[in-house]
Amino acid sequence: MVDKIFYPQPIIPVGPSTGNKTQKSQQPASVPFRDILEKQITPGGIKFSAHAQARLASRNIQLSSAELAKIGNAVERAAQKGAKESLIMMDKVAFVVSVKNKTVVTAVDDASMKEHVFTNIDSAVII
Repeated sequence: MVDKIFYPQPIIPVGPSTGNKTQKSQQPASVPFRDILEKQITPGGIKFSAHAQARLASRNIQLSSAELAKIGNAVERAAQKGAKESLIMMDKVAFVVSVKNKTVVTAVDDASMKEHVFTNIDSAVII
């Protein structure tokens, strides 16, 4: 009796040729850390909570970088006065802001502001 061991051929995927096998795999272009950081930081150092982002989107409120800077300045002024939670009124939009965290908690446009009661605030800044 003869025992033979068969070694199957390796499985090769079917598809377009990758060309020269000595080529390096393409790596994503590296993005400088500074660019990533600048995308994360908004003017004035203000962040928006998920709730505030949803309100901005649902009420179609769009803010320019100049408006973001105004909100940032208003938060700084409120912090200097010792505020913790502040209502910031800008044009026809109201923002409730956590001054300590520099985070916009919610945003209300003029149409939604009618007969609206703002609670849990200790200051108001009108810009």
